[in-house]
Amino acid sequence: MRVSTLALLAAITAQPVLADEIWVTNEKDDTVSVIDIDTMEVTHTYETGERPRGITFSHDYKYVYICASDSDAVQVMDPATGKILHDLPSGEDPEQFVLHPDNKHLYIANEDDAITTVVDVESRTVVAQIDVGIEPEGMAVSPDGKIAITTSETTNMAHWINTETQELFANTLVDSRPRHAEFVKDGAEMWVSSEIGGSISVFDTATQTEKAKIRFELPNIHPDRIQPVGFELGEGDKFAYVALGPSNHIAVLNAETYEVEDYILVGRRVWHMAFNADKSRLFTTNGISGDVTVVDVAKRKALKTIKVGRFPWGAAFRPTN
Repeated sequence: MRVSTLALLAAITAQPVLADEIWVTNEKDDTVSVIDIDTMEVTHTYETGERPRGITFSHDYKYVYICASDSDAVQVMDPATGKILHDLPSGEDPEQFVLHPDNKHLYIANEDDAITTVVDVESRTVVAQIDVGIEPEGMAVSPDGKIAITTSETTNMAHWINTETQELFANTLVDSRPRHAEFVKDGAEMWVSSEIGGSISVFDTATQTEKAKIRFELPNIHPDRIQPVGFELGEGDKFAYVALGPSNHIAVLNAETYEVEDYILVGRRVWHMAFNADKSRLFTTNGISGDVTVVDVAKRKALKTIKVGRFPWGAAFRPTN
């Protein structure tokens, strides 16, 4: 009996412990790169549809959803094998999306059609199409699942969607070419980045009114090159990390005071980003340089550059244990 127990323990301890991963879409290569967080190396490259951009995982991490924009599809991949399982009906030119807390409804921005498409990922059917502004891109959903946001690049608005009725209930103006949206502070605030406007607009969720406007300045860099796009909130929502596009920097922003505290040099045309599990490392996608920068969050310093495919765009975290 003792021998059998020891053998079982030995077999268990011999099992390899897999490292968590960062998945990156490569817009020009039609691939996703999988980065091992421990070794900070690419371990897999999987083929996708044409021009992959937005990427997110199901809440149980069994599936990865990929916006294959030029294939007019959201693809569902098995992250264990890299195999495309099926396509979802996404509407034309899907760019970004967000998965509802129910793990069932995907809200998709259709850039060419000026609509937001809502897809049931279980039945693989479109359940609603909502008219929004011209060139929708950014998508967000509140933590309680009651509100979805679509930003429209040309209309320069954030559109507020009641997820029960699938209808708009408010439209709020933002600065030129809004890109990304996030609910922060347990949903009390909603933030929108504006690429050409060079700002982040902060809204009170309950009233849909603007409460702050955040702008960025970098010495020796022309304001036209400081273009806020993707951003993420760090541990406890105390700091926000904002990709500033062709300035090749990310900003470190105090989320309470709305003041910029620091800038970190990363790769060329930084676009989106994802944290590791404890938010001690930040991985930024750098489109022009075709790489990912790993940032030490506590030290506010770049640690390493990881070469991926051409024009990396989106990033998502996947735990493996």
